[in-house]
This record gives sequence, C-alpha cells and structure tokens, in this order.
Amino acid sequence: MKKVDKLNFLTAGMPLRTGKDGYEKAFSILEEMHLDGLEMEFVHGVRMNPDTRNLVKKISGEKNLILTAHAPFYVNLNSKESEKVEASVQRILETIKVAQDTDAYSITFHAAFYLGMDKEVVYENVKRQIKLIEDTSKQEGFEIWIRPETTGKGTQWGDIDEIINLSKEFEYVLPCVDFSHLHARSGGNENTYDEFMTTLEKIANGIGEFAINNFHAHIAGIAYSDKGEKHHLNLEDSDMNYKDLLKAMKNFGVKGAITCESPNIEDDAKLLKEYYLSL
Repeated sequence: MKKVDKLNFLTAGMPLRTGKDGYEKAFSILEEMHLDGLEMEFVHGVRMNPDTRNLVKKISGEKNLILTAHAPFYVNLNSKESEKVEASVQRILETIKVAQDTDAYSITFHAAFYLGMDKEVVYENVKRQIKLIEDTSKQEGFEIWIRPETTGKGTQWGDIDEIINLSKEFEYVLPCVDFSHLHARSGGNENTYDEFMTTLEKIANGIGEFAINNFHAHIAGIAYSDKGEKHHLNLEDSDMNYKDLLKAMKNFGVKGAITCESPNIEDDAKLLKEYYLSL
C-alpha cells in the first residue's frame, strides 16, 4: 500500500482552471497552488488509455502528488438484479486497476442502496461483493485501499458504523469518510468539534490507529433537507464547520488525503489547506 506521511489536500477531479487541457496542465496548476494532488473522477465509466495512465503516474510521481480515484456512480452492490451487481463489481475493479496503474493511494465508491430491505441483509450482500473485490484484487497483485464512502441520504447504505464494521472484516478495506455527507445525513448534526472527534475516535477504536494514519476523507459545503443531501455548495456558502473539522483532524494527528468536492474545487481545497497549516 502507498504510504503517506502527512495530511494531503486534493481536488475532486482536475482543477477548473485546467479548462479543456489534460492532466499535465492540471498537475501544473496543483503545483502552482501548492495543493497535494487530485482524485480521478470516473463518473460515467472508467476510461483512461494506457498512455494517459503512464503519463499520470510519471508526472504525479515527479511532482510528488497524491492520487485517489472515485469509481463511477452507477454502483449498487445490493441491486435485486444480478447483472447490475456484477457490473458494479466490474466498475470497482476497473477503478482499482487504474489506481494501481497510476500508483494511486486509494479508491472510493458509493456502495449500495437499501431498497427497503433490512439493514443486516444489505450489509451481508455488500460484504459478499466486497470479499469478491478484495479477493480478485489480491489475485491480480493489486495493493490499493478499497474504501466504501459514507453516504448523504438515509436511503443509501453507508453510515459510519456500517463502514467501520465492514472495514474490520477485510485487510484492504478502510472508510472514506465524507464529513459533509455525515452532516447532511444527520439533518444538520455531525458538525461540531466534539462530534468530529467522536467520529475519529470511533474509527481509531473500531479499526485501529493505522486507519487514522491512512485516512481518506471528502469535504465540501453541502445543502440538505430532512431527507439528507441535496447538492454540494462552496464552503463559505454553507454551514459546514470545516474549521473545527480541521482542528479535530490536526489534534488527532490524521494523515492521508482530504478531497475537496466543492463546486469551486481548487479554491476551497486551497482554503482548507491554508487554514489547516495556520493551526
């Protein structure tokens, strides 16, 4: 597994300033802004040709940038249709392959929907597919953190306890903690220093200290209702208490990657990093 020695601040995809240019320009912008890397966003499918994979690995390595990858959104490991489950597994494996090829740190994905089913049944269905994904990864010689993400709506599988419990059962599995999703899912809670510390303590106690030293988080401003997440906002246009979150992460000694998913990705990523470094 790729090692990290500090908390790194990433953009969700190429910086907006990249325009229609590619990864080479994106990495130059990240370097100019003193940001630490990016999350490769495979929203509609895992499409990256071998030449681009080699380029991304080469330049990110030369510039000492951290990469993560987000699997396509068309994933549901609890679908009632077996072909959709198989396609979901395949999309996650394709994301893992790109991550391996580009020397990325970890991959993340939204794992499943409850579909009105009992939580324990859904957990077992997700667990069965994660075992297949991890087993296949090991057989292929891949060494990438596989991270189900905490989700922003009550209809989606993936509260913090479910993902901690799943992580305890697999060698390659750790959480991707989307703090904005936790805030939205709770209807406006999970947004104070003490609550952030409680989440970090729960992860450290449940999985182990190595989960804190190999962290992957998402943060953005977020709009929500009593049903959970609506859409992302810029941090300063939201009530997301990012300052106390960063204080908690600093005091807890978190190392890993924070991906900023605000609409103005690079500006909010820089805002986060500069505030963190000021603490």
